[in-house]
Amino acid sequence: MNLEKVFFGFFIVLAATLNFGFFVGEIDNPAHHDIYELFAALVVSLIATVLKFGDRTQIGAVHLSTSLVADLQLIAAAMVWGYAVHVSAAGLTPEMTARIVSLSAGALFANVVSVAFLIAETLMQRR
Repeated sequence: MNLEKVFFGFFIVLAATLNFGFFVGEIDNPAHHDIYELFAALVVSLIATVLKFGDRTQIGAVHLSTSLVADLQLIAAAMVWGYAVHVSAAGLTPEMTARIVSLSAGALFANVVSVAFLIAETLMQRR
């Protein structure tokens, strides 16, 4: 068993599941979306991105690109949350929450693509 591939797969799937956990709920209800879960999804996604830098294959390039997309979406979601809470006079409104969750949905889609490529890559490997 290759321990490096275990960590790689672990962080890819963990990034997807944390992002999914943040995404689930009514899109405009702030009580259904925890800031700490968004933070955890972002941190794990960044770790997964760093782990993808060593792979020089074509599938590795696709993994890296999907991870960068997820990172960008989650960073944007965190910035919108920060703006809503700390800058905006209206605070965290249902509209702002919907924007944050929509950005998270984009990251979730990128995570799903990455997991699909991980599964396809695993199935194509020969022993």
